[in-house]
Amino acid sequence: MDNLQIEEAALLAWPALEQITYDGWVLRFSGGYTKRANSVNPLYRSKLGSSEKIEYCERAYAKRGLPPIFRLIDPLASHDLDSALSKRGYRLFHPTRVMGLDLDTWVTGETAETLMKFHSLEPWLEIFSQLSGNSLEKQPLHKKILEMIPSAPLFGSRQIAGQSVTCGLGVLHKNYFGLFDIVTHPDYRNQGLGRKFVTEMLHWGKERGARVAYLQVMESNAPALHLYEKLGFGDLYHYWYRVPESM
Repeated sequence: MDNLQIEEAALLAWPALEQITYDGWVLRFSGGYTKRANSVNPLYRSKLGSSEKIEYCERAYAKRGLPPIFRLIDPLASHDLDSALSKRGYRLFHPTRVMGLDLDTWVTGETAETLMKFHSLEPWLEIFSQLSGNSLEKQPLHKKILEMIPSAPLFGSRQIAGQSVTCGLGVLHKNYFGLFDIVTHPDYRNQGLGRKFVTEMLHWGKERGARVAYLQVMESNAPALHLYEKLGFGDLYHYWYRVPESM
């Protein structure tokens, strides 16, 4: 599995409303909705010094009324950059694991179910907001981001007695299938529903040509990590954010 290709697929799967590249760093701006869509991503080789580039990024985000957030990917970002940001007062935030699954060799051990309900964007967004507690004020930006996904995404949910209890977003780009925004209602957790729902999502992706599935999980989310490990996902690499001390 190629880490850089997964990163590039993930950027397309969660597009920014505005994106520019500066000497190998990808700067993303989306009105402040999610750190992924509003951060500096050092992905490619650079020629300029870190201090000069950090200052450029600080000005670019200030111009848009946003805090400068740096997303550092191991091993794509240098530890010298991490140290430089730390010395400038940026604190470590939300260390995250990127996990992958080889769908060519994946064996579920259970029959694929067909209980998923498919949605268009707006109904799914309402379900996600209800299950996640996401503020309705954030919906317009969330909707804009999802509308910009270049391929046709999977907006899915599972219902019990007419109530949506689990939902998720799947995005297929070439052979890579990304899983995002997977949420289960608190009253229905630890019942195996999340595992069955994600399994059905994976079948959907594999049937459409996906060979690798990937997802991003914060290191502090032990239940999610346990679920994905049971499904066969393994660690690929990790990343963390450096954010201003005031955040």
